[in-house]
Formats: sequence, C-alpha cells, structure tokens
Amino acid sequence: MSDTPPPVQVTLVHAPACHYCDDAKEALTELTATWPLDVTVVELDSPEGAHLVAQHRPAMNPLVLLDGRYFSSGRLPRKKLVKVLAARASDDARPYLPWGA
Repeated sequence: MSDTPPPVQVTLVHAPACHYCDDAKEALTELTATWPLDVTVVELDSPEGAHLVAQHRPAMNPLVLLDGRYFSSGRLPRKKLVKVLAARASDDARPYLPWGA
C-alpha cells in the first residue's frame, strides 16, 4: 500500500482574455512538478463552466476548486494553495477546509 496521497483534483474555470486565468493555469502547471495535482481546465463559456460559476458565484475569474469545493476566485493565492497541499500531504486523513479551520 502506498503512503502517497491521491492527487488533488483541481478545477480551473478559465475565462477568455483573463490575465489571472492564464496566470493560474501556468502556476498550476508548475505546481504539478512538486505536488500530486490532477488539473482540469474548464472554459467559462462551456456548459460545465457556466454551471460551476452559477453554483459557486465567484466574485472574479478564475474560479478554482479543490476536490470539487470552492478554493478561490481571482488571483490564485499560491502560498495558501501550497499550505493546503502541504497539510494534506502530512495528514491525508484530515478533511480539507477552505477557510483554514
């Protein structure tokens, strides 16, 4: 049995001509070299993207979900994401709480 946690499912809802969206996509790609991430990019104007935005109602683009739960909108908070990933790697049994509780 492996001690490696399963990859974190990251969903990035990407809007056209969105600098923060492009930046988040690039950052997530870089983080996959260090952390077990399975990144899915969903276009905002797709049916799935529209559904996710209607469900989570982000204040800005991009919308980022971790394991299907809201993580952030707007500029990707890299330090917060790395902190969540490190916590998950050290204690995979602890549930993810986006507000840091």
